[in-house]
Amino acid sequence: MRTYRIYLIDDEFASHYFGKERLIIKLFKGYEEASGELKYITKKQIDFITKPINSFKIQLYLQQILQKNKSFYSKNDKYYLEMGKKSKAELVIKAHYITINAKGQYDAETIFFEVLRKAESSFIAIDLHHQRCGWLKPIKERKFV
Repeated sequence: MRTYRIYLIDDEFASHYFGKERLIIKLFKGYEEASGELKYITKKQIDFITKPINSFKIQLYLQQILQKNKSFYSKNDKYYLEMGKKSKAELVIKAHYITINAKGQYDAETIFFEVLRKAESSFIAIDLHHQRCGWLKPIKERKFV
C-alpha cells in the first residue's frame, strides 16, 4: 500500500523550495520522528509554509470531474476510485492535508492527482515511508533574457 499526504504549500515557499524537495521531506520526516518541544517547533514551521485546504472546493472538483467515471464513488466523506482489482485509491480531505491510500497499479491515484492539480497550483505529495515527494503541478522556472 502506498500512502501520500498532499499539502498545499504557500505560493512564496513553493517557488522558493522548487528543486529543493529534499528539504521538505526532511522537515516532515523530522516532525514525524520528533517529540516534545522539537515536535511543537517543527509543527509551527509546517503550519507557516502550508495553507489550509479548502475542502469544499476540492469536493466540488472531485464531484464535477469524476462524476461520470464509473469507478468513482464517495462514502462517509471519503472518495474512492476502484478500477477492478488492478488499481484502487482512497482520498480523505483533512483541514491541513489530503491523504491518498493506494494499492495495485498507479491508475487510480494518478486520476486523483490530476484532479487536485487542477484545483490548486502548489500541492505537493509526500510519501514519507519511501522518502519521496513531488509537486502535482511543477513550477516552471522563469527565464530571464
